[in-house]
Amino acid sequence: MEFQIIESHREIYRSEAFELLSELETSLLAMEEAPGDSELIGRVFRALHTIKGSGAMAGFDDIATFTHDIENVFDLVRNKELDVTKTLVDLSLKAADRIRSMLEASRGGRPAEAIATADVTEALRQFASMREVAEQNMPEISRAVSEEHHEEKTFRIHFRPDREIFSRGTNPLLLLNELRQMGKCSVIAHTEAVPDLEQFDPEECHLSWDIILTTDQGVNGIKDVFIFVEDECELEIAAIDGPGMEDEDNSPKKLGEILLDRGVVSPKDLKEALDSQKRLGELLVDKGAVQASMVESGLAEQRHVQAVRSRQITEEQASSIRVRAEKLDTLVNLVGEMVTVQARLSQASASMKNPDLLSISEEVERLTTELRDNTLSIRMLPIGTTFSKFKRLVRDLSSELGKEILLVTDGGETELDKTVIERLNDPLVHLIRNCIDHGIEAPETREAAGKPRSGTVRLAAMHSGANVLITIEDDGAGLDVEAIRSKAIEKGLVAAEAELPEKEIFSLIFAPGFSTAGKITNVSGRGVGMDVVKRSLDALRGSIEITSKRDAGTSITLKLPLTLAIVDGLLVAVREGRYVLPLSAVEECVELTREDVALAHGRHITLVRGEIVPYIRLRERFAIEGNAPEVEQIVITESARGKVGLVVDKVIGEHQTVIKNIGKVFRNVEELSGATILGDGTVALIIDVPKLVQSVEVEQCSVH
Repeated sequence: MEFQIIESHREIYRSEAFELLSELETSLLAMEEAPGDSELIGRVFRALHTIKGSGAMAGFDDIATFTHDIENVFDLVRNKELDVTKTLVDLSLKAADRIRSMLEASRGGRPAEAIATADVTEALRQFASMREVAEQNMPEISRAVSEEHHEEKTFRIHFRPDREIFSRGTNPLLLLNELRQMGKCSVIAHTEAVPDLEQFDPEECHLSWDIILTTDQGVNGIKDVFIFVEDECELEIAAIDGPGMEDEDNSPKKLGEILLDRGVVSPKDLKEALDSQKRLGELLVDKGAVQASMVESGLAEQRHVQAVRSRQITEEQASSIRVRAEKLDTLVNLVGEMVTVQARLSQASASMKNPDLLSISEEVERLTTELRDNTLSIRMLPIGTTFSKFKRLVRDLSSELGKEILLVTDGGETELDKTVIERLNDPLVHLIRNCIDHGIEAPETREAAGKPRSGTVRLAAMHSGANVLITIEDDGAGLDVEAIRSKAIEKGLVAAEAELPEKEIFSLIFAPGFSTAGKITNVSGRGVGMDVVKRSLDALRGSIEITSKRDAGTSITLKLPLTLAIVDGLLVAVREGRYVLPLSAVEECVELTREDVALAHGRHITLVRGEIVPYIRLRERFAIEGNAPEVEQIVITESARGKVGLVVDKVIGEHQTVIKNIGKVFRNVEELSGATILGDGTVALIIDVPKLVQSVEVEQCSVH
């Protein structure tokens, strides 16, 4: 049992460490672009510190020792004793790779020695020795100020400027605004000294302020704000909350204690007010012991401290729960079963025509829908986490190929199912590598063509109905249509005399073994990358589309479903068989009569509002016996070539579809993507519309 607990702790650390390494890598790459950004430097330091500290507690002493050296380096950077350079970033990225390798080795992966790190460790220790020299020469007071800067405390500031302060050209509001920029700030104005209008002098200052400020700048930083008016004002600064003040003696004072300390209320008045307890502030104001603004100041102080402490607790405690993926999968499966049971209940209540049962059924349907949506949302993750990983890929490939490339990302907040994101990583890697190797030209070539030396790869995501569109664009040379066509003819993929539209020629690059590269390199040339992309997209029930313009660039758009577990579908019938079409692929439904068939003279086409739409008869496609009804239904869908209709006997209606894998017997039937269980217990097959349309098109082309 003890061993299991220890191993569980180590596994939790591994998961957190991998996340921290991703954050570390992202911060390092951003820091290279903005070397003076103290926030980025702080993020790097905190990530390293957490990896080291948690590693030591979880028994990863080797990782803790190694990371300690890197942390020493960034302590130098944080104290502005070492500049951020490309060499430092390169070294740090290699060190992160080393830590990742050590984590994989502890899980039984490749040995940690797989990455050569002797030079990395030696260089990091040289940096660490620089830190020791710097610390020996750094005055004690400088270190104290540096430490204080990183300690957040809450201060109460009482500021009463001299009445003549306006005449000396000072505006107190500017001082208050400067305090606001130092951290979380609450300001209470005291107006009790403002005279009546007859005695009011607009050139005199009659106001005073109480400011409650939470900042990491320390007392000296606050005093610096008032440095030019310290002789012209009444200024009191006191720490009321922060590190070292958590014990009872240092806890924030209550309102009565604050007023008592300031001498604005006597112990007798305070005791009388406290006996009532509920109306402390009101009683003190009524007795004339304090002004209303004093009460407001005390209450504001308490609210401010409580808000800051609440925020700190929220940040320190886990605002989320780490759950194993298997448990989430089980939850989704159970919700799927509930959706099926709810469908059975709806069908049974409709057949019984019992009003009470119908009402219960509708309520269960509403709750099931909410539960389904919330459960699926748990699995949704922002795709920006995946996008950030590719900055390192672009940086390394740019150096390897001698190109200057900038990666721009957009829509990182777009959410997608966790399973989809995980399976999407490899296709995106291949596509980005392709853009960099084949698309973006060398800097000299770009300059000669009148382009900027630096090429741009844009990675963007956006929602589109029940799908997510991911676009990979580059401003490179674009696809060479003739080169692709020649290579396809050479490989026997198309006939030499075939006339293909540009879009179909572009799709040829996804054929297995297809490559236009002149030689095989570490990046490309073997013809496996784009084939992997196509197969991965097919497995995700997604599609891919390419547009390109010579010398202007290429745009590749991936269309993916939001989730793979439950989809909204359109339930249709052909004789006794039931089929589900993904609702996202359906545009409309129209009737097909015998007269319409006769007018087409045997061709599978119909006229929909003046537009000719070809259609596929599911009865013929799936070899279903029996005669079709007098009036059939055409479900209009959108394919790569335009609108295509699917002819069915009857459209039953919308259906929440819980996708189930079909058996091994149907593994090679590409036109079916799965199955679902209906409310009456029967099975309905889910049709993969793009694959069905593509199969029919291929067969027709081979016939002609």
